[in-house]
Amino acid sequence: MTFQGAVIREQGVTFAVVIVKKHVIDSSSEASRAIAAFQPVFPGVPVVLMAQDYQGTPTYYGRQDIARFLASVPLSAIPWMEYSV
Repeated sequence: MTFQGAVIREQGVTFAVVIVKKHVIDSSSEASRAIAAFQPVFPGVPVVLMAQDYQGTPTYYGRQDIARFLASVPLSAIPWMEYSV
């Protein structure tokens, strides 16, 4: 499986953000399963999910403080990488 994600360290907090399809974050149970599935790839750091709507507007799901922070960051500023598992 390959996916797009990033590991970010900001204000002393390290976390991961992973791109998923919108329907994943639209369902809290599916989003929780996705976070649990990605957690082994990013051990020891919180995982936040990101999806875009049809206009490209991002929505974040996960730890509230991190999701709020990411909402203020331009997508182009996130150091996206492709991960293979």
